[in-house]
Amino acid sequence: MILAQLSVYPISEGTSLSRFVRRGVKVIKDSGFRYEIGGLSTAVEVPDLDSLFLLVKKVHQAHLEEGAKRIAIDLKVDDRRDKDATLESKRNSVK
Repeated sequence: MILAQLSVYPISEGTSLSRFVRRGVKVIKDSGFRYEIGGLSTAVEVPDLDSLFLLVKKVHQAHLEEGAKRIAIDLKVDDRRDKDATLESKRNSVK
């Protein structure tokens, strides 16, 4: 399982970006992958990098369809191979 933290946001689209965030979150929700929305990013669990990059591409496309002219993407990937990791296990490890 790969864990990723994703922030996709348009640049120069004003101070409120909620309509873009809603579109991106809908794409993630519709993907069927487990996800958690945070204050500044969304975390997802995906089976492999191909699935992750396809998801990022779909979120990017949703922002373009919403009217974005320039998009910034921040992506952090945790590909741990020594044991199974999930969003829940990561959260529990610091409790």
